[in-house]
Amino acid sequence: MKRRFSLLLAGLAFVLPLRAADDYKPGPDSLAQPGVPKGELIKGTFDQSKVFPGTVRDYTVYLPVQLDRAKPAPVMVLQDGGGFSAPTVFDNLIHKKEIPTLVGVFVMHGRVKAPSTNALDRFNRSYEYDGLGGDYAKFLLDELLPFIEAKHSVKLSQNGTDRAIGGASSGAIAAFTVAWERPEAFTRVFSAIGTYVGLRGGNVYPTLIRKYEPKAIRVYLQDGSADQNIYGGDWWKANEEMERALKFAGYEVEHAWGDGGHNGKHATAIFPDALRWLWTDWPALPKAGLGSPQLKDILIPGEGWQLVAEGYKFTEGPAANAKGEVFYNDVPNSKTYKVGLDGKLSEFIADSKKGDGQRFGPDGRLHAVAGGTEQIVAYDASGKATKIAEGFRGNDLVVAHNGNIYVTDPNWTGANTNSSKVWLIKPDGTKQVVDTGLKFSNGITLSPDQTLLYVADSRSHWVYSYQIKPDGTLQHKQRYYHLHMPDTADDSGADGLRTDRDGRLWVATRLGIQICDQAGRVNCIIPTPNGKVANFTFGGENSDVLYAACGDKIFKRKLKVKGADHAAPPLKPAAPRL
Repeated sequence: MKRRFSLLLAGLAFVLPLRAADDYKPGPDSLAQPGVPKGELIKGTFDQSKVFPGTVRDYTVYLPVQLDRAKPAPVMVLQDGGGFSAPTVFDNLIHKKEIPTLVGVFVMHGRVKAPSTNALDRFNRSYEYDGLGGDYAKFLLDELLPFIEAKHSVKLSQNGTDRAIGGASSGAIAAFTVAWERPEAFTRVFSAIGTYVGLRGGNVYPTLIRKYEPKAIRVYLQDGSADQNIYGGDWWKANEEMERALKFAGYEVEHAWGDGGHNGKHATAIFPDALRWLWTDWPALPKAGLGSPQLKDILIPGEGWQLVAEGYKFTEGPAANAKGEVFYNDVPNSKTYKVGLDGKLSEFIADSKKGDGQRFGPDGRLHAVAGGTEQIVAYDASGKATKIAEGFRGNDLVVAHNGNIYVTDPNWTGANTNSSKVWLIKPDGTKQVVDTGLKFSNGITLSPDQTLLYVADSRSHWVYSYQIKPDGTLQHKQRYYHLHMPDTADDSGADGLRTDRDGRLWVATRLGIQICDQAGRVNCIIPTPNGKVANFTFGGENSDVLYAACGDKIFKRKLKVKGADHAAPPLKPAAPRL
């Protein structure tokens, strides 16, 4: 008896026969049909990449007969030069108006020229396709697609809802990575026998999908139970794990599982149905899911990021006073700015002496690191400064309710010598080093009950936890919070830290704001609109608005949770989950 698989298309359930592993024969939509116009195929070579320098690659452009060259056209990119009988499928489905009149771009991976002989001596496929990060997306968006537009006099839509991408094996993970990294540019993904295994880090995707705030992308997955199981992993199980992770996070995801091996037979057979599903409701944008229960506890549906201000050199040190007014620094320009409760911006300090990290203390003053003068200063409501301590160049700080100030003092030389320090400054002005040994001590904060101190080590993937002794010194140091790192870096870049009133630790990192539970585990990752974040704070009248310092911009976002005010009396959050 033949097994069956289900396909959801436009809200209707279809049940199609699942054939034997070597019997995935293409249907009529994959074969040339009488009366259907055939699109034009133009071949070319691209050898001008700066993203992948020294490479040359072949490509084919599919131009349907129905194409209006005067208008920007939808586009579908396929890796490895195409496959899936794509030109014929496009012909048939465009003719039946089941997909938009789209341009196909079928691009091969790069080949590397040998300098001495000018021969093509190495394929760049795994490097370009299997690795995580935004390089391949940058290659497509900034180099290849503009080149094809200019070379072949065709206009391609810049709208993400008009762009699809697909591939098989390594080409499939490359397609997913492009949409994952640039969801505003590609929203529809066809993935056949995808390489979501441990070759160049693709095995982390199911975990990241579960933790990240969902993106507005639609994904169709195909694989078979006879797919390969080798040193890098089990392709079949990895694809199943991808589907379960996408479904868990609320993505629009569909799949076709079979019993085939690591080849394109099954994918070619189901490609027309996959395209119909991927382009369902076009030109509407695919919908982003609500994410995990942990994300739902934090984020308000429909409340996204809003731009507060821009045009700075580098923003840092956001801090909120008891009213909820927010103050932040433009470090290179030595300016401190204020955001009122009415949203109005004003200059607070005209010369902050390269002001960096800052927090309000229990006395209502804004305590700040003045990097230019290597001092810790406190500003009253009028902006008058009082020196608190000097003699070291600090980075970030936190002020406890009892008046103790903890300051990170990184190794600013750039050498990885584990010589960072953490300082304690008592209310009477005495100071002492209470920890050494981190590579680059950076963000710092307290637990809501103020019994623990947390310090980010930017050049690792750790946030350290310390118990605070009655005299303010530290004990029982632990690498407690385990952070995620991007594939493009060797550390998390952990910077600003805050805790909310429920005991979560929020960490500014290269991947966005990582949110950890009290057990030290990353539950959620929230990216910022421009992909940057150095520091953040909870502000607003109810301390439920997240203000993020993101390079040259400040963004804000309303939340369900409220930040912990460490200048206020300690509070005890609910007991952590196991």
